[in-house]
Amino acid sequence: MTSTAAVPPPRATYRRLSVEERRAQLLLAALGLFAHRAPDEVSLDEVAVAAGVSRPLVYRYFPGGRQQLYEAALGSAADELTLCFTEPPVGPPTERVARVLDRYLRFVDEHDTGFSALLRGGSVVETSRTTTIVDGVRRAAADEILRHLGRMGGAGEQPAGPRLRMMVRSWIAAVEAASLMWLDDGKQPAAAELRGWLVDHLIALLAATAATDPETAAVVNDLLALETSEGPAGQLAERVIPVVAEAAHLLPASPASD
Repeated sequence: MTSTAAVPPPRATYRRLSVEERRAQLLLAALGLFAHRAPDEVSLDEVAVAAGVSRPLVYRYFPGGRQQLYEAALGSAADELTLCFTEPPVGPPTERVARVLDRYLRFVDEHDTGFSALLRGGSVVETSRTTTIVDGVRRAAADEILRHLGRMGGAGEQPAGPRLRMMVRSWIAAVEAASLMWLDDGKQPAAAELRGWLVDHLIALLAATAATDPETAAVVNDLLALETSEGPAGQLAERVIPVVAEAAHLLPASPASD
């Protein structure tokens, strides 16, 4: 009987990664760790293991060690988070904001521990550079919301005045705070419910600011013309108008007719 030599299994095809691909691989591994642990609790050895490479290779790409790797990973996450606020100017503005918040809360959900460490600060790897990165996300988010409000100074648009810009930045801060509390409370209520409440919060802030700021009043007037009864603004009006009606006794009395 003629013996047949065993045929060796096919060898896995090896492809050398480019510098950009290898760097992206290391950042992805680092982000996966930073997403669930505070940055100062993650070691380069763990990043190397997660990426399937050696520790010296991590140092070759990030000679500044964990600090440089964290700042690069934070910048990558910041770019991703900023993209959450990018939405085509199609449809009623409040529905656009709702879609923005859906993406934002999905990001928060997927990067829970790292998101908390990032926004709360206090990490040993926090520096002026990391603070600048985080503040850049906040400013970019505010600019995108102002774009949906028609006040980014584009073609045929006026730039936002101080009161309107302050109101939007305050809302961004409230969204951050609510997101952190949402994580602390075990992601309750459901993300969709939280998103709806945050959209209502924006509408309420716009209405309150419009009462004393002519620019915001003009913005609200333009926005209402684009809203529908089925959208967030219409549904909030349906719920709030009966409540406001109970405050009719607070209005100044009409002058008596002769």
